[in-house]
Amino acid sequence: MNRDRIVEVVEPVLKQFALDLDAVEIKPAGKRSVVRVVVDGDGPDGSGPSLDDIAEATTAVSGALDASDATGAGPYTLEVTSRGVTRPLTLPRHWRRNTGRLVAVTLADGAAVTGRIAGSDDDTVTLEVAGGPREVAYSQISKALIQVELNRPRRTDPAGREN
Repeated sequence: MNRDRIVEVVEPVLKQFALDLDAVEIKPAGKRSVVRVVVDGDGPDGSGPSLDDIAEATTAVSGALDASDATGAGPYTLEVTSRGVTRPLTLPRHWRRNTGRLVAVTLADGAAVTGRIAGSDDDTVTLEVAGGPREVAYSQISKALIQVELNRPRRTDPAGREN
């Protein structure tokens, strides 16, 4: 299996579905390999791709990989999945797509900050923390993970619908 070749085949296919390729992972699983394609996108409400988006992209990605030599001759299982909450926020688009979510941030100096993402741009994120908003440059963040909330506050989309 050639990871770089898989990326070359998969990226243009995902672009057709307005999805970004976040990662390609290849893991052995007995006599076959698991090819996990992790995608991200704005989706219908701006907070990530829908299950339908991923399902449609999976069919197209599968066809493109089967038609190429990127996976080699051995058998493989394809998994196409969204980023989920366990992957760290590393790019400005990750922060933008998670506006309103609670995030635990470890700063480069080792300090920990937990706050709700109020907004972001190409260089910084604004977190709502106890005491008010706090702007943090991405360059000062060593790790950031979304925190799972069972009773997350509702937010509204630009049309005023709750989601």
